Amino acid sequence: MQLKISALDRQRAIYTKGASGIRQIIPTTYEGLLDKARTRLSDKAWSYVYGGAGQNQTVRDNESDFNRWRIVPRMLRNVENRDLSVDILGQKWSTPFFLAPIGALEMAHPQADLAVARAAAATGVPYIFSNQASVNMETCAAAMGESPRWFQLYWSRSNELVISMLQRAERCGCSALVLTLDTTMMGWRTSDLDLAFLPFLQGQGLAQYTSDPVFQQITQQLPKPVATSNNPVTLSGLRTLYNANRRHPGGFWRNLRQGIGLKAVRAFTAIYSRPNITWADLAFLRENTQLPIVLKGILHPDDARKALDYGVSGIYVSNHGGRQVDGSVSAIAALPGIVEGVRDRVPVLFDSGVRGGADAYKALALGARAVGIGRPYCFALAINGAAGVQELLENWIAELELTMGLSGCCSVAEIRETQLMQPPR
Repeated sequence: MQLKISALDRQRAIYTKGASGIRQIIPTTYEGLLDKARTRLSDKAWSYVYGGAGQNQTVRDNESDFNRWRIVPRMLRNVENRDLSVDILGQKWSTPFFLAPIGALEMAHPQADLAVARAAAATGVPYIFSNQASVNMETCAAAMGESPRWFQLYWSRSNELVISMLQRAERCGCSALVLTLDTTMMGWRTSDLDLAFLPFLQGQGLAQYTSDPVFQQITQQLPKPVATSNNPVTLSGLRTLYNANRRHPGGFWRNLRQGIGLKAVRAFTAIYSRPNITWADLAFLRENTQLPIVLKGILHPDDARKALDYGVSGIYVSNHGGRQVDGSVSAIAALPGIVEGVRDRVPVLFDSGVRGGADAYKALALGARAVGIGRPYCFALAINGAAGVQELLENWIAELELTMGLSGCCSVAEIRETQLMQPPR
């Protein structure tokens, strides 16, 4: 898919509308995006999306460590024709951006993942469907046409459920599987703990599960929840009961009579994570899907090299946006060593801390083949739904293209040939 608009066209459109008194809805700075999104999100939603693990040190380092690297523009090069396209796992993407998986997006907007899927299709930016989606993958895929999409998997305690998810991903046109490794247990997320809030216990972010036939069987086998003296009826408990049954497919009153909503939440909490997976388990995935396998959460060069020994198709450098291990190495600091260890044998993808097109340029210059957008698109979704996500994507693509041209590069391959500078400490 080719870009529908160039960076200069994007600028002209913004300025032309401005002359008529029409401004963009989505701020172009990350600070402006945060400020505007904060007014649209509830306290619990803001905490869940914005917050990180512990004291948020890794969240801050993910962003600040980009400043360790400075772009050195080169002059008098013909940059009239610029091409952002990249080849990833046999597909040609029109830009090196992709939308990283984010769960429970219904906290940001009622259309949730479906709105993001529509924005992705409108811009040609690949979308990685979240295992913890609020809209199932089949519905999102139907809205995307031929636009590229992948599926992100959390390995649950039910291998039958894992197989079912893999089969569904293949049927709905996902062209790769992203196995997230860094969330086999939930990190110590202090802002969520202080609010005592986890969206999945409200039935949010469970659409991939509740639409799955294997999960439905697991749910049906559970006994109906019964109130006890250890679990007294409270207003908050009634609200949880209402939300769990309202969000589950099948109708509220049917779900309430059969206790399906709470049974689904109980089933999810029982099988969500599996901390005992090892390298040897990758063979199970390989036996049960034809999709290329990309490992997400790699931060050490030795793990990247070992992944190659196990035949994976891609490495995804990420620390989950700082949401899992406080004090972890920042993703951008880990990137060069992993690129060196992989030596172009498989593509290296990257996310965590990217706050605009210039950051993406730096990640590409350090060897990433594609760059994931995370929290920023969730904030744009909260501000203006699908149109907000599309506007943000168009802005970031334009900024990357202009940064590339103004730095003397005509292609993403040339970005990789440039050198960044580290200022003295």
